[in-house]
Amino acid sequence: MADATPSPKAILRGHKAQVHSATFIRGNTRLVTGDAEGYVVVWDLTIMRPKAVWQAHESAILGVQGWGRDKIITHGRDHKLIIWKLGVDDEDHLSKTLPVESVPVPRPQPWILHLLEVNTMNFCSFAAHSGTSRNMDESSEILIAVPNTLASEAIDIYSLPTQTRIHTIRPGEKNGMAMCLSLFHHENAVALVAAFENGYASVHRLNPDGEWITTYRSQAHSQPILSLDVDSEHRFFLSSSADSLIAKHPIPTTRQETIPVPQNNARVVEITEDELTQPESLLSAGLKHSPSHSGQSRRVLKEWEDPLKVVNTKHSGQQSLKLRSDGRIFATAGWDSKVRVYSAKTMKELAVLKWHQVGCYAVAFSDLTAPSDLSGTESSSNQNASHSKTTQKSEDPDPPDNAVTHRDTGALARGTVSVKDRRIAQAKTTHWVAAGAKDGKVSLWDIY
Repeated sequence: MADATPSPKAILRGHKAQVHSATFIRGNTRLVTGDAEGYVVVWDLTIMRPKAVWQAHESAILGVQGWGRDKIITHGRDHKLIIWKLGVDDEDHLSKTLPVESVPVPRPQPWILHLLEVNTMNFCSFAAHSGTSRNMDESSEILIAVPNTLASEAIDIYSLPTQTRIHTIRPGEKNGMAMCLSLFHHENAVALVAAFENGYASVHRLNPDGEWITTYRSQAHSQPILSLDVDSEHRFFLSSSADSLIAKHPIPTTRQETIPVPQNNARVVEITEDELTQPESLLSAGLKHSPSHSGQSRRVLKEWEDPLKVVNTKHSGQQSLKLRSDGRIFATAGWDSKVRVYSAKTMKELAVLKWHQVGCYAVAFSDLTAPSDLSGTESSSNQNASHSKTTQKSEDPDPPDNAVTHRDTGALARGTVSVKDRRIAQAKTTHWVAAGAKDGKVSLWDIY
């Protein structure tokens, strides 16, 4: 690995307020960012310029996500969740004037397909998943999870396009407000991961009889959980908090009361004296039952109560945790202005991306599984015209393959395609990491 200090490939300037959310859409050719004043900017990554700018909400954006190739979901603190129609042709009719610039008349908005009145008092962004297809881009029906309107610790699930509330899940009043959610299909059933104000995380599963059961519950954090993300193969999920801990959790499929705990099937760990004297949040309430004498002891970890691993990063306030689509690495946005990249396997820090001078609030990875076919151009996930360097902790035993991105451009390098197609291919296949910060700027990095 080169020891050169990593630097961003591009800086996208134009938000007047802090950037709260970011996501890649349309095969990584577009980056959508939302800020604290409710503005949404759709960036064309082939030219690094805005293609659509409008004020989606009257208050801060909590989350944005693409749905198919012509819909965008935005969630604002004005108690509204909106699905916008925004195909490539629709961009031509929208403003390209950035929020930092004044305009004499309000910017036009895309067509509103659906609008839900939801609870946003607890800063919890929505979670969405396809209702009829494993691929949300191909689904005509999706499920939306948001905090309940009256009880902020409960979670409502709506079905779109019918806009009908079909489920309400009540994990428990003692957990405090719901802070972040994830909704997905797991083992032929709908599953929900919820994280709460008291540092508690839980997994809930919908049985065929329509009953929601809790298959996992853990309090690995001592402070409110700020973000979580689920592995694309649903093997585990990660959580980060206002404290300095990052936890990896299992996703069991069986009700906790019926999971057997025979010694030969249970997870067993070695616990040292030092670990036993650390703060209680390191292994949550489970450590209360651990022996406190010196030396090493063995303790059975319960599948439904104990995280797979908890690491103390010594950096508090890491939020917007995102796993890359291949599940190898994840990144966090830090209140200390740094974006940190970790190995999902070892949970060791791999890189620190430092450019912003103020706190970072949003992180997004490009989708490595996105189709990269181009008109008249054959491309693959290994094609890329860019080359970047990033720093890595040398002690990490399992760095991602091809950590420094030297990717052959194939036909692109041979000059057999147009400049436009060359730019499109580069945008689609670059291993982008986008970071949004309090300064209103978005940094784009190409790593691993």
